[in-house]
Amino acid sequence: MTSHTVGQVMTSDVVQARRTTPFKDLVRLLDHHHINGLPVVDDDDKVIGVLSGTDLVRAQAGRSGKDPTGPVTAHDLMTTPAVTVHPEQTVPEAARLMERRGVERLPVIDEEDRLIGIATRRDLLRVFLRTDEDIARQVAEEVLAGRLGLDPASVRVSVRDGVVSLGGRVRLRSQVPEAVHAVWRLEGVVGVMNALAFDVDDCAPPAPGDTGVWGARER
Repeated sequence: MTSHTVGQVMTSDVVQARRTTPFKDLVRLLDHHHINGLPVVDDDDKVIGVLSGTDLVRAQAGRSGKDPTGPVTAHDLMTTPAVTVHPEQTVPEAARLMERRGVERLPVIDEEDRLIGIATRRDLLRVFLRTDEDIARQVAEEVLAGRLGLDPASVRVSVRDGVVSLGGRVRLRSQVPEAVHAVWRLEGVVGVMNALAFDVDDCAPPAPGDTGVWGARER
């Protein structure tokens, strides 16, 4: 079972700013490239922060009515430290990080923290634009048959608008959460409805006097 990596979906041609980039140049960069944020790098191209259009608006509002002495640069306005990812990380990992930290873009860095790309929310969402049929096929072939070794006839799979429904029976109780978690990790899956039953409860403690494998007894 494979997932797209950040390196596969990121934009390599990154609009960026230096710590000394003046306020007006920052506004021009965002306007000219039709973007709402960019990373800020140092002289070694290492990411030191990120800056958004909201940061610029707030800065302008904060200076309203004040003596505009002293140049305002990216260094004054950027958010630091930047939330970054590496190209080998998976798209689901990056999406969870983006959601957890409440950011719209993730600078992609190499092993030396140098900027090599940018991954936006739109970049990550592209891989979720999969058909229900494609998701159902992957669930049946890669998760149920491939990973868990289940008979496809014993488990029913249906997908609607990215929500996967699982029904039928498996042999072991421990296979139920394993199947659910594996399906959740698939790209394009936005929900899992579990109605799987099981024959053997291999998660329950043995009754007094039981022998053999712990918990492996028929119900």
